[in-house]
Amino acid sequence: MTVEEIAKVCHQANKAYCETLGDTSQPSWEDAPEELKTSAIEGVNSRIKHPMIAPAQLHNLWMQKKLEDGWHYGETKDAEQKTHPCLKPWRELPVAERLKDVLFIQVVTALSKPF
Repeated sequence: MTVEEIAKVCHQANKAYCETLGDTSQPSWEDAPEELKTSAIEGVNSRIKHPMIAPAQLHNLWMQKKLEDGWHYGETKDAEQKTHPCLKPWRELPVAERLKDVLFIQVVTALSKPF
């Protein structure tokens, strides 16, 4: 699989997971803005380049990129205002949010290994 194909599966897995939590705000890969797709692709590349990366480290890389792009912490996710409730240290996130990083890593691991 290509990196983009793995990123698409990761995105769709995250979307499905969010929906189990009652969050239906995630668009499908085809409808996702380029920023979201790029973020998933960067996450896949980070995991492949650093196979021992921990979920907290992956979250920190995501957070660093968001902050560089002008995002800041906010109670709700708002792309126009560039606010996101997950822009805080991984250990301060609710368990359900932390599991997104664990899921992401597991999907990349499963799909990037040769059979």
